[in-house]
Amino acid sequence: MYLDHEEDDYNLSLNRFESMLKTNKVFFFDSEEFEEIILHYLDMGKTNLAKKALKLGLEQHPKSTGLKLVQVEMLVYEDKLDAAERLLNELYAIEPHNEEIFIQRASIYSKRDNHEKAVECLQQALEFTDDYADVYNLMGMEYLFMDNLEAAKESFIKCLEEDIMDQSALYNVVYCFEFLDQNKEAVEYLKTYIDRNPYSEIAWHQSGRLYYGLKDYENAVRAFEYATYIDDTFVGAYMEKGKALERLMRYEEAIECYEQTINLDDPTSYALLRIGKCHEKLGNRAEAMKYFNQTVHEDPLLDKGWIAITDFYIREKNYQKALFYVNKALAIDDQNRGYWKRYATINKAMNFYEEAEYGYRKAVEFGDFELDTWLFWVDILNYLGEYDNAVLTLLQASEYYTEEFEIEYRLAGLYFMQHLDEKGLYHLANGLRQNYAHHTLIEELFPSIWERPTVQHYIAKFQK
Repeated sequence: MYLDHEEDDYNLSLNRFESMLKTNKVFFFDSEEFEEIILHYLDMGKTNLAKKALKLGLEQHPKSTGLKLVQVEMLVYEDKLDAAERLLNELYAIEPHNEEIFIQRASIYSKRDNHEKAVECLQQALEFTDDYADVYNLMGMEYLFMDNLEAAKESFIKCLEEDIMDQSALYNVVYCFEFLDQNKEAVEYLKTYIDRNPYSEIAWHQSGRLYYGLKDYENAVRAFEYATYIDDTFVGAYMEKGKALERLMRYEEAIECYEQTINLDDPTSYALLRIGKCHEKLGNRAEAMKYFNQTVHEDPLLDKGWIAITDFYIREKNYQKALFYVNKALAIDDQNRGYWKRYATINKAMNFYEEAEYGYRKAVEFGDFELDTWLFWVDILNYLGEYDNAVLTLLQASEYYTEEFEIEYRLAGLYFMQHLDEKGLYHLANGLRQNYAHHTLIEELFPSIWERPTVQHYIAKFQK
């Protein structure tokens, strides 16, 4: 493979400059060579070498506007904004129509969080530049900083009209559409973009993502497929295609896509997990478990892997094995609310109520505030006769669920159990008001309370 002349010259300049630094000899470079060398070191994060190149460049070309603009860029990079502004003012007096002066001035305003002024400078730069795409891209970024997504979107679209190959602008325009909840409009825009640039795997991939978000899985599969035709090593497109095929219940094809990602790159725990899920859907129990085990072997910290294995055995009603795996998961991460909830569910199914109560308590402690978690926990406390704790738990739950009949009926029953009839009737009334049809929850959870004449009379009175 041969390098073109420009790249050859560029590498030759870098090699000569580094040789000069090692030997302390002084070589001559033209100002453009110095600019390229400095920008190369800045891109590499080698600031000291960039400064050396700039110093030597200005010694050899003290009047070079290009080098002085690079000096401004370095000053901005180092947050020396006042010095950068002074130098820009000097350059503006010499070359008032140089677009780079306006671009660098915009950069200074942007660093000072004055994005409106930055946009004004970029609009001035448009009057003098030949590189409209770059200016529109910078303008789009400024609008993003201002949270003006509509204006940002228009700027990135203009950038792509000037330079259809600008991938960062393509990603940004899709981001703007999505943020504005304009997914259908984004799909239509990408259709016009693809008409102009049909071999853009990025555009096809982004179209697939948008179709997936719109639940149009057939078109999502088609878009991802085109992305893989253009780039048959596009791991992300194979992965996304697999997800869309799963939604269409085409599990064998989904497995092929996930396997392709493994062939192209190191196996990921996510791909292994999805293959296991597909096999489970197909009824291939042994294959599913094989891949679930590979998932947790590949990434022991991925909670979805352990949850998949545990849920698999819960569905099989093999609670001993489910408990074994959830305990292994808890040994790795004992602050995972998903693990604790499953620990509680399994112990409840095995009639180990104290362990189940502990599991639900830990799940809530680590952030599981789902209604069913609170209710399962309270029902276990009720079964264990811990009425005070059950009431306190329900009152805590009611802070998250202010109008919930399941909480009210349980509070009513628990207060009646504690002979606090006034409170019991108050919460019974709340429950009947919120959902009369489910008043039989009292009978289900508190049969002795249900049989009380006062309770039956109150329910009948409410019905009338």
